[in-house]
Amino acid sequence: MPGPLDGVVVLDLTRALAGPHAAMMLGDQGARVIKIEAPEHGDDTRGWGPPFVEPDSGERESTYFLSCNRNKESVTLDLKSAEGAELLTRLVRRADVLVENFRTGVLDRLGFDVQRLHELNPRLVILSITGFGHDGPEGGRAGYDQIAQGEGGLMSLTGPAPEEPTKVGVPIADLLAGMYGAFGVVAALHERGTTGRGKVVRTSLLASIVGVHAFQGTRYTVAGQVPGVAGKHHPSICPYGLFDAADGMVQIAVGSEGLWRDFAPAFGLDRDEWASNAARVTDRDNVIAAIDQAFASFSRAELMQRLAELGIPAGQVRSLDEVYQWDQTRSQGLLVDVEHATLGRIQLPGPPLRYDDGGHELHTAPPTLGQHNDSVRQWLDAQEATAT
Repeated sequence: MPGPLDGVVVLDLTRALAGPHAAMMLGDQGARVIKIEAPEHGDDTRGWGPPFVEPDSGERESTYFLSCNRNKESVTLDLKSAEGAELLTRLVRRADVLVENFRTGVLDRLGFDVQRLHELNPRLVILSITGFGHDGPEGGRAGYDQIAQGEGGLMSLTGPAPEEPTKVGVPIADLLAGMYGAFGVVAALHERGTTGRGKVVRTSLLASIVGVHAFQGTRYTVAGQVPGVAGKHHPSICPYGLFDAADGMVQIAVGSEGLWRDFAPAFGLDRDEWASNAARVTDRDNVIAAIDQAFASFSRAELMQRLAELGIPAGQVRSLDEVYQWDQTRSQGLLVDVEHATLGRIQLPGPPLRYDDGGHELHTAPPTLGQHNDSVRQWLDAQEATAT
């Protein structure tokens, strides 16, 4: 199957992670994504490592770059040169979407502000991702993931103690901005079907973090509470978190009173003072200590079996090698095999969406720098010849 975005042409002018992730999501759904890179060094992430993989050809490849650029073609051009500007102009005329994550004003100075882009192609949907927003008192401020995690409050909620604010183990602000951006693009493409015109979609690393505050946000905006670190346990549900077994740790989520009534008697915890979730949250430390004591006589395997018999949602904490070797992960299509130009056949983490008709299942490897210079120019020539 070609994928639901088959026929959509995306120009990816981005580098690092937020923009590339957004463009990759569109490519995963069948869009043709043409990645524009600077000659010689390309996307910054081509140099981010180690780890690098060095094939026999000697052309080392960054595993970071490989993580966010599948299903794309690479074309090199110098946006500051007349030749580069001319090629980008031709591409804009043929594109449906342009994705950029330059600092505010950079694309304008290169001669491709929003007005110019829409003069070239009124149907163009433009996705602009910035660090802290394109306007406002700190608009245009440079944004990096960990800085945005801190400025957006996420690190104040994450970690073992208030004096140890901790970042998420992946660049979550970048990834979320990419996800929000891709969603905005698809919505704008849908609207274009009615209006016939493209529009600008904007998001930022800051917006992506604030956008996932969820119940922690309304604890402040509605209840006036300033949340602190959640540590290993949920702040509003008890018990819901990570507990010690005899040979490791197990997570449980007792998310309803019905589950508690099944769980508590099985482990000697059916006390009147803990009959409601609110009461258990108030007495959280004692509840956690009692559960740790009850679990101490079980191995993880025994505990997982017992919890499954009781119908209590539970899980282990897997390392990434365990995740990728897990039959369940593989059954969900979360690993894809692709043929890379220099590395040969490699396996990548795959897209997280599936369709009942199969969807877009034939994926391509992240491109080498300038791999598609000739083929994209040939395609443009053919498109322009047909139009005339």
